[in-house]
Amino acid sequence: MLFDTHAHYDDEAFDADRDAVLAAFDGLVIDPGCTLDSSRAAVALAARHPHVYAAVGIHPENCGDFVPQHMDELRQLACQPKVVAIGEIGLDYYWAENPPREFQQQVFRAQLELALELDLPVIIHDREAHGDTLAIVREFPALRGVFHCYSGSAEMARELLDRGWYLGFDGPVTYKNARKTVEVAEMAPLDRILIETDSPYLSPVPMRGKRNDSRNVAYIAEKLAQIKSMTPEEMADLTMANGRKLFGIQ
Repeated sequence: MLFDTHAHYDDEAFDADRDAVLAAFDGLVIDPGCTLDSSRAAVALAARHPHVYAAVGIHPENCGDFVPQHMDELRQLACQPKVVAIGEIGLDYYWAENPPREFQQQVFRAQLELALELDLPVIIHDREAHGDTLAIVREFPALRGVFHCYSGSAEMARELLDRGWYLGFDGPVTYKNARKTVEVAEMAPLDRILIETDSPYLSPVPMRGKRNDSRNVAYIAEKLAQIKSMTPEEMADLTMANGRKLFGIQ
């Protein structure tokens, strides 16, 4: 059985067949919210599907209208059954039109504080913001969680691993130009690896260019198994155990 620890089934790309796609996947799924609305949708999906869990949070791309009162609703959502993390949160400096960097950092810190308050792990989005993301994580040494779709250096990965963090691997690990991601996968301890699809985005080879869904997490498990000289079944079992441990799922 496979555990897709990051898939956005609340996304409009699944409006036509969401429940059917979820029903076709024999494994576990975490749906992380990116706004208050999508967090509510993730919680509702988790309530409807036994194998789906939710995370709640405000993505850096979507934090422009953030006000402190939003934390009250996030706190209420985070206390709902089957909410296992705060996320998807973090920093994103890739798009020039994203909210100002200092404001992203403010919203990020507020949500990290909430995770500590509620004793929940976090799901971190870090795009072209490695230095600032790592600096903020250092401010919260008691935090635990995963760097989703890890894209930083091997040196940064070593520090995160030393601090107890997990690394999430997605479709890009299967791409031909994924030298850096493969290097990180090679050095990552087996007990700190998670597999993700980021559905409907980042489809792995050989599904690249098509809408992604959790069934494709098998290709990521196969690639990581190849890197680690394991069988795909061993990688599936390993990452299932890792995901259950981090997110407290029995």
